[in-house]
Amino acid sequence: MSISTGTQGATAAVGILGTGAYLPSQVITNEELAGPAGVTEEWIVGKTGIHTRRRAKPDEATSDLAGYAARAALEDAGLRASDISLVIAATSTPDMLGPAVACQAADQLGCPVTTAAFDVHAACSGFLTAMTTAEKFLLATGGHALVIGADTYTRFLDPTDRRTVVLWGDGAGAVVLGPAAQGHELLASKLLSDGADFDVATIPAGGSRLPTSLETLERGQHFVSMDGRRVSAIVTERVPVLVAEFLKESGFAAEDITHLVTHQANANLVQNLKGMLGVANARVHATAPKYGNTGSASVPVTLDEAARDGAIQAGETVLMVAFGAGFTFAFSLVRW
Repeated sequence: MSISTGTQGATAAVGILGTGAYLPSQVITNEELAGPAGVTEEWIVGKTGIHTRRRAKPDEATSDLAGYAARAALEDAGLRASDISLVIAATSTPDMLGPAVACQAADQLGCPVTTAAFDVHAACSGFLTAMTTAEKFLLATGGHALVIGADTYTRFLDPTDRRTVVLWGDGAGAVVLGPAAQGHELLASKLLSDGADFDVATIPAGGSRLPTSLETLERGQHFVSMDGRRVSAIVTERVPVLVAEFLKESGFAAEDITHLVTHQANANLVQNLKGMLGVANARVHATAPKYGNTGSASVPVTLDEAARDGAIQAGETVLMVAFGAGFTFAFSLVRW
């Protein structure tokens, strides 16, 4: 099924029909990172709460991780690649500047030529941005969509920069969206951004402003650069207010939330978010201690783990919260 305008075949309610994830097999320990970064293992745990992360194999690119996670989601949903009408991949570390990771993943899966495929780039808010986009398509057109979040940030880290190298790992997560029974669906979503804070986390070189050159390579401008204190301040000051507004607009109260799945920026921040958001009745799901910050993959990886562990039961309400470079924010409410 191709994507076109109009309402023929529209879906009344869209829900998550299956989840999947892929984490590379190579484990990165704090011991491995501490020396080159000029810190101790205890410093890393104290600052981030992260103990290990994963690194993609040399022959694995972002599209490969995306394909593995998508296959797992399709299997969980009991669907085939030929059932998919739309593939959206969220990533800020694509295989190359073009083509889209989604196109490569769709090819790996064997999706038909009628499948629409494209990427979204909203940094660590990318997965929820892609899921919201896919939901709107399906409400208008019907069908099924694969939404993938995948990143390989370890390829873009300076091993001597303690502000970044201790945080990130590689991974991918995916969901299959499709027709859902009323009441067991994506209930609400909201996307926001503030470009005034675009420089809080960047990969400066390699784009049209600073094309690759010997000078940019010598300056290390192809590595992630981040002001961690500004990120923390933005999240602490703005996310609680924005989430409260989102819940009010959606007709929900903080006490209605059963599960909290957030972007896994670092393990300490994830645990603090429950108190900041006031969701006292919610169970917080965290994967950062063992996987680190997997970028746009962190929300779907965490959701998949919670779903496969049986932690989320039918009828429960899941609040998903993401924030990332840009600066971007994305929120979604799901009735499981």
